[in-house]
Amino acid sequence: MPLTKPTRRSFLKGASATAATLLAARALFPVGAHAQGSGPEVAGTRLGYIALTDSAPLIIAKEKGLFDKYGLPEISVEKQASWGATRDNMALGSANGGIDGGHILRPKVHLYSAGLVTQNNQPLPMYTLLNLNEDCQGLSVAQSYADLGVGLDASPLKEAFARARAEGKAPSAAMTFPGGTHDLWIRYWLAAGGIVPNEDVSVIVVPPPQMVANMKVGTMDCFCVGEPWNEQLVNQGIGFTAATTGELWSRHPEKILGMRADWVDANPNATRAILMAVMEAQQWCESMDNKQEMAEIIGRRQWYNVPVTDIIGRIKGDINYGNGRVEAGTDLYMKFWGERGETSYPWKSLDTWFMTENIRWGYFPAATDVKAMVDNTNRADLWLEAARELGLTDLPEGDSRGVETFFDGKIFDPADPQSYLDSLAIKTLA
Repeated sequence: MPLTKPTRRSFLKGASATAATLLAARALFPVGAHAQGSGPEVAGTRLGYIALTDSAPLIIAKEKGLFDKYGLPEISVEKQASWGATRDNMALGSANGGIDGGHILRPKVHLYSAGLVTQNNQPLPMYTLLNLNEDCQGLSVAQSYADLGVGLDASPLKEAFARARAEGKAPSAAMTFPGGTHDLWIRYWLAAGGIVPNEDVSVIVVPPPQMVANMKVGTMDCFCVGEPWNEQLVNQGIGFTAATTGELWSRHPEKILGMRADWVDANPNATRAILMAVMEAQQWCESMDNKQEMAEIIGRRQWYNVPVTDIIGRIKGDINYGNGRVEAGTDLYMKFWGERGETSYPWKSLDTWFMTENIRWGYFPAATDVKAMVDNTNRADLWLEAARELGLTDLPEGDSRGVETFFDGKIFDPADPQSYLDSLAIKTLA
C-alpha cells in the first residue's frame, strides 16, 4: 500500500480533525456510560497480534476462556504477518474483514490517529486501553561483530560501520515499524553511542518473525525486536544480544491493547469486558509459577510456532547473551502486571515520552500539541473502571509515573519534555 509523506500543513489539518472526532465521540459516550446495561453489546470482535511474547495476555485470555467468562465467546485472536499488515487490517475494521484492535506498538495509536502512516494520510482515531508489558526486548548484533565488545555502549560499531561504508558496503540496523517502540529503542541506543541513524547506518524495516532469517543471510548488521526472536538468534548461533531494552530504561513500557475509537465508543460494555479478560490474563502471566505453561501455550503451532526453549529463558529473567555473558534470575524478565497493576495501567506520562521521541526523529512536527494527542487517545479512565469491576483495590492513580532515568544518564520529566529534547545531541527534527 503506497504511503505519501504528509506535509506539515496536512499533518496539522489531519491532527485537528482527529482531535475533533475524538472529542465528539467522548461527548457522546462520557466516562461511566458503559456502567449502564447488563452486559456486552456484542458477543465478540476480531483482535490482532504479532508473534511476539508480549502478546501472551491476549492468547492466554483466549486459551483460558477469560473472554467467554466476561461475555465475549466470539472474540477471535488472529495472527498478523507484520506491523504494516496490522495497520491495514485495523483501518479496515472487523466489519470489512479486518480487526478492531489488539496487540500493537504503543506509538501506533498516535501515528494512526494523526494519519501519519495510513493510506492517503487518513486519520484513524484509536485508544490506548492498557499497557500489555514492560521490558524484555533485545538489541542484537551479527556474530561477525562479536569481538568488538559491543554492549550497552554501541560506540564500537561506529568505526566498524565507517569501515564497511569505505569498502562500499551498506551497514543497516533493522526495526519493526517506523516510529514504533523498536525503532525508538535502536535509535536511542545507537545515538547514545555517537552513531547517527540513517547517516552512519541505514535504518530498515523487517517484520519480527523474519528478523533471525534475515540476519542469517546478512540483510542487517544489528536489529531491535521483541522476544522470542533475540533468544532464538542466540540459540541458533547467528548473533548475540548486546543489551536488553530493560537495561536502556528499566521497566519501560512496550506493547499495548489498542482499539479503534469508533468500536470502543459504540461498544462500551464490551470494551470493559475485553479489558477485564486481558487484565486477568496479565495477572496470570505475571506469576513465575505459570511461565512454563505460558511458553508451552504461546509456542504452539497455531500461535507462534516456536520451540519452548526459544521462549522460556528470557521471560524468567535468565539471559544467555550469546557473547559469553550469561545472567540468571535477573529483573529483566517480561513484566505483565506488577504489584498492583502499575505495569498494565496506561500512564499518560509514558505516552508523552513516546510522542517526544517521535518528534525527536521527525515523525511528528515539533509544533505538535502532545498533550492534546495524549489526552484524546489515552483511556486510563476505562482501565480504572474495569479494575474496580474486577474488585481490585490499591490501584495506580494520576497521569504520571514520575521522572524517568535512562542508562546514559538522560532524564525525562513529563512535565517538561522540551528540556529532555533539548538535552539530546543527536536528533532529526521535522
